[in-house]
Amino acid sequence: HLQLVESGGGLVQPGGSLRLSCVASGGTLDRYAIAWFRQVPGKEREAVSCSSGYDGNKNFPQSVKGRFTISRDNAKNTVYLQMNSLKPEDTAVYYCNAKHIVSQFENWGQGTLVTVSE
Repeated sequence: HLQLVESGGGLVQPGGSLRLSCVASGGTLDRYAIAWFRQVPGKEREAVSCSSGYDGNKNFPQSVKGRFTISRDNAKNTVYLQMNSLKPEDTAVYYCNAKHIVSQFENWGQGTLVTVSE
């Protein structure tokens, strides 16, 4: 059973950058398509970036395009989300999602909180 652990969240000033990490155990990420989601209390979870081959929701907010970049290091079984030029509206809990390329079974991490504020 694949387990995902996100890290790298925290408090950052507007205009700053953060890199989130998602480390997998119990399986190898090269068998999964990956996406990052975020959620604000009271709102639906929304996708913000995905790896190639991900066939889920790709309606990323226009506001994150050009600022958020996903990458992966299969040797480290880790996926990253680089976030630049952060804005207060990026404040949310960020989740890593891994979907098996054959079974389509999805796994979620526990989330990491990003707060963008002065």
